[in-house]
Amino acid sequence: MKVNLTLGSVSGIKIKIHWTFLFLIAWIVFDELKRGGTAESVLFNLAFVVAVFICVILHELGHALTAKRFGINTKKITLLPIGGMASLDKIPESPKQEFLVVIAGPIVNILIAILLYFIVPVQELFDQSFSEAYQVFKSFTFQNFLFYLFIVNVGLALFNMIPAFPMDGGRMLRALLAMRINRVKATQIAASIGQFIAVIFLLLGLLYNPFLVFIALFIFLGAYGENQMVQHLALLKGHSAEEAMLFDITIFKPEDPINLVVDKIISGTENNFAVVEDGIVKGVLYHKSIIENSNRTVLVGEIMNTAFKTVKSTDNLKKTYHLIYSVKQDFFPVLNDGKFVGAIDATNLHEYILLQLKLAY
Repeated sequence: MKVNLTLGSVSGIKIKIHWTFLFLIAWIVFDELKRGGTAESVLFNLAFVVAVFICVILHELGHALTAKRFGINTKKITLLPIGGMASLDKIPESPKQEFLVVIAGPIVNILIAILLYFIVPVQELFDQSFSEAYQVFKSFTFQNFLFYLFIVNVGLALFNMIPAFPMDGGRMLRALLAMRINRVKATQIAASIGQFIAVIFLLLGLLYNPFLVFIALFIFLGAYGENQMVQHLALLKGHSAEEAMLFDITIFKPEDPINLVVDKIISGTENNFAVVEDGIVKGVLYHKSIIENSNRTVLVGEIMNTAFKTVKSTDNLKKTYHLIYSVKQDFFPVLNDGKFVGAIDATNLHEYILLQLKLAY
């Protein structure tokens, strides 16, 4: 079963829906039927959820298409039960560019809300008494559908403006602060505010609504992760992959038998290996593949992975950091003029960061 289902693409950006979205659909149907709903009410609610998530897609496209104007690509937009996520290659380091990319999402929701305001008699509906409003809103009409969509878009814009990572408001606050102070300090301040808001959400969730507890954890961990990443990238600035790579490592040839690799795993601490011939990397042996084939009589060349990415020894470590944490690859051969000179992975990069952190303080 695929984790994501591709719905299509817009301007080269794939629109995907996560499989957990099916649980949201199932829950809506179950909840409506449990309350005595009819086929009409179930279809109304399902159609409304689809409309809301179309607005979410448009919100994320606002981010993605604005980022594209600054040369930043977006690989995909993924729809989750809690919202959408645009996978930008990177966040602009220019505070002005970051602010424009981030605010583009809420602006889309505001524009949708303004459009709906002029289509639906919003003011008339707000002016009604409670009993009149009850009679109007209990029916499944197209006007009600659009009114609810108006409320949702206003809510999406306001919710995303909360100054807490990883929501848009937190990034906007960081961008505004970064226009006055350095990016690392701006991120620390914005992350602290976000975590404070998360604690408030947690308390409110424990008292009133358990769903707020989930949101609180999402905000708290998002703020922590963003702050940590920015600090790491600041420490890596000006350093090259050569400074952090592994030198003294074991390499194998394509014609080596698998039992040699298994013996090395048992007797040492290495898990992944480069397959090298005449200084050229032919493939990578991953720990999982070695274990799966450990009881077979095969050669290294038969089970090595040939679809791998490499790092140049002169590459900036910031670039390497993004690569390691964005590509599903545990081990990256390092090349110098096309020749194998070492390797780098998340573990030794993290150790290098810890050493730099110690030196900085």
